[in-house]
Amino acid sequence: MRTDSLVFALSGTFLGLILGWIIGTQHAAPVRAGNQAAAMAPPQQAAATTTPVGGSGQAALLDENKVKALESAAGQRPQDAAVRTELGNMYFDAERYADAIKWYEQAFALEPRNVNVSTDLGVSYYYTNQADRAIAQLSRSLDVDPTHTKTLLNLGIVRAFGKQDLEGAAEAWQRVIEIAPGSSEGRAARQALDSMKSAHPEVGSAKPAAPPTGGK
Repeated sequence: MRTDSLVFALSGTFLGLILGWIIGTQHAAPVRAGNQAAAMAPPQQAAATTTPVGGSGQAALLDENKVKALESAAGQRPQDAAVRTELGNMYFDAERYADAIKWYEQAFALEPRNVNVSTDLGVSYYYTNQADRAIAQLSRSLDVDPTHTKTLLNLGIVRAFGKQDLEGAAEAWQRVIEIAPGSSEGRAARQALDSMKSAHPEVGSAKPAAPPTGGK
């Protein structure tokens, strides 16, 4: 597993998607943990990305010989989380997300406090149209590390595009800004949040109801 987790770059097309809020047939595209400067534009609009994203036609070629060797090693070492993580990574990069889930789930079972594996698993769920499972898994990552900014970035994307939950997305992105305002994650979260609020100023602006006054 690469040490960095998920980062997205807001392209003009992604900005336009947020402004118009075309949710029904579009999905944002998180990428595997560790891919630096990874794009998180919708798959149909991923021309500006530098990292493979779902449905973009940029899938990595799968080294079948290496896969066979790793699978053999996994069979011989049932407690080896690292080999299972590597298999998950290879399948993810090849956009074979169902296969990635199989190996990430095994790795996560062995190392339930590995935030990167947990987040990769959550992203894989999202790619297989399982937004609720993705959110649950990303939440487990945050149970381990509540300040894991790249997980929070992806949580915002999944909430926004997978669940059409603007308030939930805004909350996740605002948390990134609070934790690391000067980081690449913080800047991306700020741009996403500003873009959303430009089109939907009501997002994040709800005020708590006034307490009831006592009657006589």
